[in-house]
Amino acid sequence: MKDIAKRVFDTEIASLQFVADAIDDEFTRVVEAILNNTGKLIVIGIGKSGIIGKKIAATFASTGTPSFFLHPGEAFHGDLGMVGTNDMVILISYSGETDEVLKLIPFLEWNKNTIIAITGNPKSTVAKNSHYHLNICIKQEACPLALAPTSSTTAALVMGDALAVALMESRQFQHEDFARFHPGGSLGRKLLIRVKDLMRTDKLPFIDVNASFTELLLKMSEGRLGMVIAGDKDNVKGIVTDGDLRRALFKNPDTTQLTIEGMMTKTPVYISENEFINQAEQLMIEKKITTVLVGSSDEGRVSGIYQIYNH
Repeated sequence: MKDIAKRVFDTEIASLQFVADAIDDEFTRVVEAILNNTGKLIVIGIGKSGIIGKKIAATFASTGTPSFFLHPGEAFHGDLGMVGTNDMVILISYSGETDEVLKLIPFLEWNKNTIIAITGNPKSTVAKNSHYHLNICIKQEACPLALAPTSSTTAALVMGDALAVALMESRQFQHEDFARFHPGGSLGRKLLIRVKDLMRTDKLPFIDVNASFTELLLKMSEGRLGMVIAGDKDNVKGIVTDGDLRRALFKNPDTTQLTIEGMMTKTPVYISENEFINQAEQLMIEKKITTVLVGSSDEGRVSGIYQIYNH
């Protein structure tokens, strides 16, 4: 079974390389045409090509190119009303002779839509009746009977991804742009929510720098943040984390000899409350810490605490 799996991977990789080697200036012309388009990008296909088309349209839509998938059967029975005169249409058909797709061409020509064909046959009817053609001709399907679309659908999918990425880079599409289209996901949350929205501000565990070891333990337990802040909100002297406490006890188990000043980190990491969550978490990963003070390090002021595992 492992040999079969490896054979499928090898066959499809070889097919993708074959398609990649055939990419020419037509790809650039397609990207430029989409960039200059003022309407939507509509993807049409049926069967396995239709499934691939749905994914391609979804990728376009989430990366800055307004797009949706249109089933050719539904289109032929009324849904062509969704197609505006300024829209561009991508027709996916490996053979280029799919009947349901061919039936739509007269309307698209009458409606003056720009047509982009993705087929494996430049001489096919679909290719000849399109303004642009992207060739995904493969050497071999991974299916041993050469019947089930395998390498060919993979090639169509990757061609769609290549277009999406080219458009993203041309538009300088950034993390923040992606997040706007994914507000419900974890990435959207990290890129749209700021530190001030999630930081802890109530009952911050401040402690006097001269407090006893017992007072330190009680304050750390009370705060339930695994740390205490030496000083007050307007004059932070440092912080003591549970890690600092463990290291101090390992070096000297005599608690009467331990002081907050001797254990604390005198230069804690700060972040502005207006920074986005992803920036805060990147900072914490780089510093290998789980807690940052929210405020100003220059002034020694703190307005809250943000922890990477609090949300």
